[in-house]
Amino acid sequence: MAAFLPAPNPPYETMSRICSIRGSRVRSGRRIHRSGLAKKKGGIGRHVTKTVNRKISPNLHKKRVFVPELGRYVVVKASCKAFKTINKNGAFATLKKAGLI
Repeated sequence: MAAFLPAPNPPYETMSRICSIRGSRVRSGRRIHRSGLAKKKGGIGRHVTKTVNRKISPNLHKKRVFVPELGRYVVVKASCKAFKTINKNGAFATLKKAGLI
């Protein structure tokens, strides 16, 4: 009886929310919770009552990027800021520096 071995996943299909070029990931932060009515609206002023934890996710997209030096497409899961870096520095140089090629 043959054992079932799952196929290895490519690096862009991992479940983690990490940019494959810049390495930006989900961060945690806080949001200030305020109560009360503003003075200019007739109240006695706003007061900070507590801070609420929140998650800040990178703006990730999965796209095919054409690399002219290789003559093929490479699928990349990256943030929008990383795609701006690809436009500025070129696909081959950016992907090579990130270790994806």
